[in-house]
Amino acid sequence: MTWGANVGAAAAVYGLARRYGRPFFQGRIGRKLLPEPVLAHLAAQYDRHGAYGIFVSRLLPVWRAVVPPFAGIAGLSAPRTLIPLALASALWYGALTFFVATLGTNLTVVLAAVGRVNRVLGVVALAAVIFAVWWIRRRLKR
Repeated sequence: MTWGANVGAAAAVYGLARRYGRPFFQGRIGRKLLPEPVLAHLAAQYDRHGAYGIFVSRLLPVWRAVVPPFAGIAGLSAPRTLIPLALASALWYGALTFFVATLGTNLTVVLAAVGRVNRVLGVVALAAVIFAVWWIRRRLKR
């Protein structure tokens, strides 16, 4: 269900960007936001990297949201965009579901590991504070 909603929303954004994106960015305001050389570079990168570029970008948390609109603005075809997008989203949500299910069944192990990580991070933070105090005092004495 989540996967379907995600792919459906991405397809809608892609469709709107494909239909209205290029004309908007060719207008006065759009040219200031995304100049024509940037649009040309964007289209060239989509042509260069194709489906695997969309697939990999869709797996990266920050870039997930920008793939559909920029693919639409670049004028990529629906199959060339939506197939790798849907596959990457399936992998993303499948992995997320697997990890959450694994964490849920091994909660005591996970809590113990988080406790160890927190202790290590606490020691690192304490060392960083001690170093910062030492460095500041040293700089002030000069």
